[in-house]
Amino acid sequence: IGPSAQSQAVVDTLVPAKIPVEVSDNAEGALWAKMILNCAYNALSAITQRPYGEVVQGVGVWDVMRNAVDECLAVANGCGVTVPGDVWGAIEKIAETMPGQFSSTAQDLARGKASEIDFLNGYIVRKGAELGIATPTNLALHALTKLQEAKSA
Repeated sequence: IGPSAQSQAVVDTLVPAKIPVEVSDNAEGALWAKMILNCAYNALSAITQRPYGEVVQGVGVWDVMRNAVDECLAVANGCGVTVPGDVWGAIEKIAETMPGQFSSTAQDLARGKASEIDFLNGYIVRKGAELGIATPTNLALHALTKLQEAKSA
């Protein structure tokens, strides 16, 4: 059974949205890659209330980000997830392509709203604990963001 004449007319009039789409045979890994990027940037932008380009200029910040990413990748591996692509390269690129962008976590705190930090660095900490994987950098980023969140509530 094919589409009705009316539904076919609607389909014939649709205009492509021209929104980039990525098809992946590793959707879970792609979601982890996005979460890891957020774990690297969101807390730091929120704690400092600075955009990405300024955050990465801080002394030792790249090392903190690298440690957070390494912990995230260890937890992903412990969960049996293969994270695709060059995660670190994507993280470095964000500072170049979006230097004036504040993280969504920073924006939430600036508005006095609860953030998603429990589902980012907090998730890595909880999953790491379940798996016996140390996540001290993510723990520190989570704890400091929660302090800022409490202050702005």
